[in-house]
Amino acid sequence: MILGLSIVVMLCSVLLVLMVLLHKGKGGGLSDLFGGGVTSSLGGSSVVERNLDRLTVATGLVWIVAVVVLGLMLNQGA
Repeated sequence: MILGLSIVVMLCSVLLVLMVLLHKGKGGGLSDLFGGGVTSSLGGSSVVERNLDRLTVATGLVWIVAVVVLGLMLNQGA
């Protein structure tokens, strides 16, 4: 069970990093460093952005729950 939760935490961590990098930059900051300042017509759909926001929040919630449960399980075993 602990191994499964550890895998879930690792996968969610990688997914969160990728999803945050997919978000459109609001101007300034690190997003311009990675090309976020260049305007593009590929990601202009607000529906796609909303779905990406929802998916990012859901993945973050799964990550938080998995980390808390994993911490409690490891604390009980110690």
